Amino acid sequence: MHNKKHSLLVKFGIVFLLFVILTLSITGFTTYVNQTRIYQAQQEKMLHSLSDYLSLRLQTEDYDFAQFQRYFLAHADKMEIPIDFGPQDALAAQKEFERLFAKAYPGQVLGEDISFSALSPELQMAYAIACHEHFLLLFEQANKTFGLSYTYYFVPTGEDELLCYVLDGVRERKDGGLIRLGDRYPEPRAAHEKLWEAWETGAAPSGYDIYDNEYGRTYAWYTPLFLGGEKLGLIGTELEIENYNHAIAMNTLRQVASISLILVLASALLLFYIDRKYIFKIRHLSQAVGSYAQDKRAEIADQIKQAGRDELCVLSNQTADMILELDDYMNSLVKTTDELTHTREQVSIESSLARMDALTGVRNRNAYEEEIRRLKMEMQKGEAKFGFAVVDVNFLKHINDTYGHDMGNITICKCCELVCSTFTHSPVFRIGGDEFAVILENQDYEHTEALIRQFNRAQATAAGSPWEKVSAAIGYALYDPRKDDCVENVFGRADKAMYHSCDKIRGCEKVPLRETTGILTFFTAP
Repeated sequence: MHNKKHSLLVKFGIVFLLFVILTLSITGFTTYVNQTRIYQAQQEKMLHSLSDYLSLRLQTEDYDFAQFQRYFLAHADKMEIPIDFGPQDALAAQKEFERLFAKAYPGQVLGEDISFSALSPELQMAYAIACHEHFLLLFEQANKTFGLSYTYYFVPTGEDELLCYVLDGVRERKDGGLIRLGDRYPEPRAAHEKLWEAWETGAAPSGYDIYDNEYGRTYAWYTPLFLGGEKLGLIGTELEIENYNHAIAMNTLRQVASISLILVLASALLLFYIDRKYIFKIRHLSQAVGSYAQDKRAEIADQIKQAGRDELCVLSNQTADMILELDDYMNSLVKTTDELTHTREQVSIESSLARMDALTGVRNRNAYEEEIRRLKMEMQKGEAKFGFAVVDVNFLKHINDTYGHDMGNITICKCCELVCSTFTHSPVFRIGGDEFAVILENQDYEHTEALIRQFNRAQATAAGSPWEKVSAAIGYALYDPRKDDCVENVFGRADKAMYHSCDKIRGCEKVPLRETTGILTFFTAP
């Protein structure tokens, strides 16, 4: 065996590797530092512009934001606003207030002829709802326009480190399909230094808070809101570090790409040197091997052997030995054939795994699409006899938010186990994060309604922790050639039945066992 210190790989590899690492490291580091400084300044300027824009809008709107804030802090728990309201709903809320005001105070103007405090409770509530919808849409549109992750407005309550969120850019649902309003959270000074600096100094601080939340690792900027010389609260804006760093990384890569051109030229010179110094030996070896391939003369091995200790010399001597041991090599081909057979088996196993869902072990979306193609062929031949059952896990977001995603995964697996144990003669697929599909066939097709009742009874009697209690909506549909011209129609009817079941579930904590067209539902909230 040759001495490693004479290895060509070591000699040339060390020189080239050190050159590349040193050049790219210095270039990448200095470029990244400079780009970070520039980009941070740009982002702070942009966020200050956003805060100025929102402050200006709040001062110039028809609504009195300061009056709205005072009312909101006192009555947020009584305000009812749908979580899915849009611009048309906000306009309708405004018109409703104007109608009520005109009816109660004809010919008068709010703020001039009559004060807000003189309004009836009904009018005050209508005004506050219209304000909240209008201002929340304003913040959401600004957040989208400026490409931020999260924009919101909050007010320190006066209690130690406790904040009240007046305008939350991420709508949170509460019972009845309403927005959760007036959330109050403690924000410790140790974790939110810039937040409290902005509030106490009344000026936007230089720099930002960095912390982790449900949206990932973020940079947070804060700007005080002043209206009429009064400090009302803080406008908060957040930018995901991943997006922040992505732009910097892209600029750095462009710089590094330029340096790469230099490395290409250096590599060309290095290859020229290798060609003159070492490739000559390779050519000699190639010619000798070509002669052996043509004449099959074993004595060519003596011409191939070279004196030396580097890899080329070792390769030449090994090639000579290979020629002399050709018979042994032919025997090894049999072993190679067996290994190839084993490889094919492994490929087959891996192909099977590619159609399996990693979390639950049932078949995944790829396998589902294959089955759909099979059903379409059977429909074309007039041999189709199948149906779909669609299952959707209820309250998975609640489980994830309350107990963590690991518990949410347990909920998904428990639901999958129940589906598989119920429909034992049909293939089960996980086609979404919390959605399963069953292609009803064989005995399951004949006894679909009984099996769905069995599935719902099993849910009703489930015991254990909240994440172990299966709560799912299910809908089904059977193929009917008189109204189904494609597989998608059958699935669509089953999916619609499932969503109808979901709507029933969300309206109350418990829905008794009932039968409708394609729907059998029993549900108990976790």
